Amino acid sequence: QVQVVESGGGLVQAGGSLRLSCAFSEFTLDMGVIGWFRQAPGKEREGVACIDTTFGLTDYADSVKGRFTISRDNAKKMVYLQMSSLKSEDTAVYYCAATNWGRTLVQSRYNRWGQGTQVTVSS
Repeated sequence: QVQVVESGGGLVQAGGSLRLSCAFSEFTLDMGVIGWFRQAPGKEREGVACIDTTFGLTDYADSVKGRFTISRDNAKKMVYLQMSSLKSEDTAVYYCAATNWGRTLVQSRYNRWGQGTQVTVSS
């Protein structure tokens, strides 16, 4: 069973930055893409960014383009989400997960979810 652990969340002022980390116990052949998702109170979980673990190709939700950067370190089995120019609407629990469906921000295509890390942006 692949273990997934997110970390790096916290409280930050609007305009600030945070870097989230996602640690996997292993990368298996059916984990070609890693995605970051978030769920705000009372809202559906939404895709934020994803990265192909082989070629490093990325996709972003329009709401975070130019502010968030996803990256990976395959040797360390880590995926990161650098978040800058944070806004109050970025407040959510952030999750990472894996898929072999290709680059997609559709959460139903993902499995191996972590427990999430809380990000709170104060205005």
